[in-house]
Amino acid sequence: MKILRKLLFPFAIIYGIVTKIRNFLFDQGIKKSTSFNVPVIAVGNLSVGGTGKTPQIEYLVRMLSGFYKVATLSRGYKRQSEGFVLADEKANALILGDEPFQYYKKFPKIQVAVDANRTNGIEQLLSQKIKPEIILLDDAYQHRKVKAGMYILLSAYGDLYADDFILPMGNLRESRSGAKRAKIVVVTKCPASLSTEDQNKIANKLRLNADQELYFSIIQYDTVVQGKNGQLTVISIKGTDKVLLAGIAKPKPFFEYLKKETDLCLTYPDHHHFSDADLNSILEKAKGKIIITTEKDYVRLKDSMLQKQLYYLPIQSRLLAKTDQFKDTILDFVKTTHAM
Repeated sequence: MKILRKLLFPFAIIYGIVTKIRNFLFDQGIKKSTSFNVPVIAVGNLSVGGTGKTPQIEYLVRMLSGFYKVATLSRGYKRQSEGFVLADEKANALILGDEPFQYYKKFPKIQVAVDANRTNGIEQLLSQKIKPEIILLDDAYQHRKVKAGMYILLSAYGDLYADDFILPMGNLRESRSGAKRAKIVVVTKCPASLSTEDQNKIANKLRLNADQELYFSIIQYDTVVQGKNGQLTVISIKGTDKVLLAGIAKPKPFFEYLKKETDLCLTYPDHHHFSDADLNSILEKAKGKIIITTEKDYVRLKDSMLQKQLYYLPIQSRLLAKTDQFKDTILDFVKTTHAM
């Protein structure tokens, strides 16, 4: 694989040049980028998948929804609908995509919308009878046709964008210089024991500007798994035989948190839509044992033939330090934008 990636170096150079030209055209105003008079926060990454965007969006929703009318706007990856869709009681994962549907089920008081055209999506949200006071753009760091008021860049611990290279040789969607658009950079999925010394080493590697803020976060797993049959404590299920099922980009931490040696771990592609053949195969392999899946997979599987023995593990993002500073930065941006 490493040899193959090195062979792709010339194509990566070409791709890098194309993305640099594109960014230059937007930065200079040659290509149109639309701004809005409502606070718009874009959350995303430089790399392809697996940085924890969903828990970071949920972190912001929890922080803001008690003070403001919040809306999330996503592309709705792999959904079977088209154009702008605002979630309602008829919504499901096929209509919205799995992450937006997860937001809708967890946060019924916010507006959840999908549209591949983010400019149109924002315009549609602002035309609603109840207008959002803040819009969170999910996975929109490279969507330059909208000029967000604030960019939050995520980079996974152990897979930092500073150590990566542009596609197809590496996993970066654009060059590392794209990080300069971010007001906030969050290194996600850190070990809870990450020392101040190690944090400083990462900070030196990322070399942020003086006006950028750096934070470190962990994925905090719940102490219970939940399903239609109620909930079970993680302690009680760790010693039992079970099936662990994941269709996410990087499932290793999920497996490691729950598994024992005899457990069966089933891995599917990110955003996988489970066919009847998949479900029958899973049931056959489970042989009556409980099946634990990720929160994101559960929204697609909760009404399937697995439901009687299916549970999911809730997760949250939590900052290791400077929680108040992070909140103040976000709220100051929102207040300043509303005051304009």
